[in-house]
Amino acid sequence: MAKIEVNNLTKDYGHGRGVFDVSFKIDEGEVFGFLGPNGAGKSTTIRHLLGFSHPDSGETKILGLESFSHFDKFMANVGYLPGEIALPSGLSGWQFIDMMKKLKGVKDDKRLNFLLEYFELNPEGETKKMSLGDKRKLAIVAAFLNDGDILILDEPTSGLDFEMQQKFIEFVKQEKKRGKTILLSSHIFSEVEATCDRIAIIKEGKIVSQFATSSLTHNNEKVYSIIFVSEQEREKFSLSISKLEKLQILSETKSEIVVSINDKNINLLVNALSKRKISDFRHNKESLEEYFMKFYR
Repeated sequence: MAKIEVNNLTKDYGHGRGVFDVSFKIDEGEVFGFLGPNGAGKSTTIRHLLGFSHPDSGETKILGLESFSHFDKFMANVGYLPGEIALPSGLSGWQFIDMMKKLKGVKDDKRLNFLLEYFELNPEGETKKMSLGDKRKLAIVAAFLNDGDILILDEPTSGLDFEMQQKFIEFVKQEKKRGKTILLSSHIFSEVEATCDRIAIIKEGKIVSQFATSSLTHNNEKVYSIIFVSEQEREKFSLSISKLEKLQILSETKSEIVVSINDKNINLLVNALSKRKISDFRHNKESLEEYFMKFYR
């Protein structure tokens, strides 16, 4: 059963800004990556999911409840980490935590103490005077404080150093093992690739691709780089495969050729190579960043 749903969501702010016919679903226990640069529509989608804004058309649901009209019925079971941290002035970190405990109805400090220790946060001092990293850690603690089943994380590691980013990635993996349903909105390829089961790429308010993360490594279409012992060998190989429709030449240099072929036709490539002298042969795995840049070149 889908715990988070976005169905044909449209919010048009004019001049090409907003989101347009966005749809995706996130099942229980799944981590879903929402990937795109700032301004692509990620935060707008999240604001609608949380009931902060009313769509022009379409709908958003959490736990089967339409967001805008029923946000008060599901927010107690949601942990939300905003992309931009705006902490109230005049409060210490401890006072902010106490305020969030009351808002979320948290009475046991066991979870709080674990989070403070894990993220190495000392909440002493005024929130406005905290470093960017400590402000982000404080927001993370507040988001996970109620141990909600639904986690909505908007640019969660922005402002954290590399070591803490890695700790956060491990934390998300642990939460997934505990059965949490997670929407992770980000523009950082490494954290999306490391944590997410499925990914949607959004560009100019529209989803341009939606796929299982594993499909990047298990794609049937493979790309190979072949280096020949001489330019003449490369030319002979190129001529021999020029009429093979199932094998595509992507690029050629003096002694190297890059080809694309489906796994089921790999014997065609092997047979053609067996007649030539080569010095190197390697599989070029496509990274998430490389796939993403196909849409953003």
